[in-house]
Order: sequence, then C-alpha cells, then structure tokens
Amino acid sequence: MSKTFKIEVDCANCANLVEDAAKKVAGVKGLTISFMTQKMKVEFEEGVEKDAVMAEVLKVAKKVEPDFEIL
Repeated sequence: MSKTFKIEVDCANCANLVEDAAKKVAGVKGLTISFMTQKMKVEFEEGVEKDAVMAEVLKVAKKVEPDFEIL
C-alpha cells in the first residue's frame, strides 16, 4: 500500500538528502520526494503499522534536514 503526503522542504538538494535517508527506514518499501510538487509518496511493506513507520521517517528526515515537515 502507498500513500502520498504533502511536505515542506526548502530545496531540491534537501529533498534528495531526506529521500535517501528515509528510504532506509524499516517498513518502507519505496519512497520518492518531489521538490517541485512538495509531495512525498511512501510505499509501505505489508503488515507494518503505518503511523509508527511515518514517525520514524520524520525522525530520520529531521536529522538530515531540520526544517523538513510533513503537513
């Protein structure tokens, strides 16, 4: 299952850094970020708790880009 989230990220390079880091989170099967549309599409692995996965995605994203937000 996948879900698209509206995000706030300041630059294309920041978006790439967040994408690379967030792809490594357990429970994430795939993840893409579009700086132009300010959207993040996350594909989850089967049977995971999506809220817990997204909390970890945000935590990892904030480590590489403190101003990153999921709206």
